[in-house]
Amino acid sequence: MAGRVPPGDFAGTSPVWLRQPEDVNALIPVLWSKTARKDDSGVLQIGGIAIPDLVADVNTPAYVLDEEDFRSRARAFRDGFAGYDVYYAGKAFLSVAVAKWVAEEGLCLDVCSNGELSVALRAGVDPKRIGYHGNNKTPMELRRAVVAGVGRIIVDSYAEIERLAAIVAELGVVQGVMVRVTAGVEAHTHEFIATAHEDQKFGFSISSGDGFAAAQAVIEAPGLDLRGLHSHIGSQIFDTSGWEVAARRVLGLHAEIGRELGHVMPEMDLGGGFGIAYTTQDDPADPADLARQITDIVARECAALQFPVPHLSIEPGRAIVGSSMCTVYTVGTVKQVTLDGGATRTYVSVDGGMSDNIRPALYDADYSCTLVSRASSAEPTLARVVGKHCESGDIVVKHEFLPGDIAPGDLVAVPGTGAYGRSMASNYNHALRPPVVAVRDGEARVIVRRETEDDLLATDLG
Repeated sequence: MAGRVPPGDFAGTSPVWLRQPEDVNALIPVLWSKTARKDDSGVLQIGGIAIPDLVADVNTPAYVLDEEDFRSRARAFRDGFAGYDVYYAGKAFLSVAVAKWVAEEGLCLDVCSNGELSVALRAGVDPKRIGYHGNNKTPMELRRAVVAGVGRIIVDSYAEIERLAAIVAELGVVQGVMVRVTAGVEAHTHEFIATAHEDQKFGFSISSGDGFAAAQAVIEAPGLDLRGLHSHIGSQIFDTSGWEVAARRVLGLHAEIGRELGHVMPEMDLGGGFGIAYTTQDDPADPADLARQITDIVARECAALQFPVPHLSIEPGRAIVGSSMCTVYTVGTVKQVTLDGGATRTYVSVDGGMSDNIRPALYDADYSCTLVSRASSAEPTLARVVGKHCESGDIVVKHEFLPGDIAPGDLVAVPGTGAYGRSMASNYNHALRPPVVAVRDGEARVIVRRETEDDLLATDLG
């Protein structure tokens, strides 16, 4: 029975939110991109392309990006937040093709490095619709952003304000600036990605008075145009409760600056970081519902402050690209491990791992998985999908029910890998980073090619 395992006794070994499926072949729609479906033979199709056919051309592992899903999510935020500026998070996933889609769908673009700016400019994105983030922008990066005509630079330290003031004075230009502030609000999310509490590297504290002082420094610097305050309370957020307190504090500072310094800032960015469904325990909100709730929060606070509502921006973060992409792997080995108490777990090893998705190791992130190359009539068995790297923490999916006859050569796919999978991919163990293949209307095109050994060795000077 090599390569095949019977259903195990998994009582007590799976998390409470994971339920044994009635049909192990079925997709859970909320986890997948909009065009994903399985045919009668159990083969996954995305964008009208059968995944085994795509794999025959590009091999595995491979990221598969559903272009129609990406565009529809971009439009949902654009239309749901009508009247706002919606900034796509380049750090989630960025390529020239994706930057073009962002611009074509009427969104703005956030970048946080010289490399991301280079991609945006190569794609022809209007620099005025680019925001530049980062807690340690170098003088070179700041100068390039100013010369390129980036619409807003989000300053994060006094040193950066001084650098930027010197650059614009030398160039004789005016630069739009936002001041990033921390509101002391910690979103209900993983500790490492909750970014508005006080003890962290981003922004100026409102409670300490640094937010006010930084705004004053920008106002007093010739050539710097203070457009507004920027706040971000975290990532993978599913409701607006965190914005209730954060908006009150940021808008309070906004009004204080206007009244005491005589500078009424025309804009405000409340961040975003909206969540997606990685597993059935996640329940993402509709963009239009989020927009109504956030708009109401801001309107109430501004009315209480007797101050005009500024022009608002939001940053959906992973919520646009996250669910638009999945990662396809080939199963290499399958083995059954007996756990304490006699329960068993099936270990399914695939040809990728932490080099193409570091989030499970870095954040203890949960993902889902399904067999995509065939249908199975076998009973579900509790599986752990693991990578091929020399790390015990190289886990792709911690808990999932897969068919009991899962075997080497099968193809499996992990949904929800659009955000940070390819962006945080590495050459650990000298792995080659996978390609990104965009699919739409029965056509597939590689928009980021697979790395080659020549790429890997090109920087090794011996």
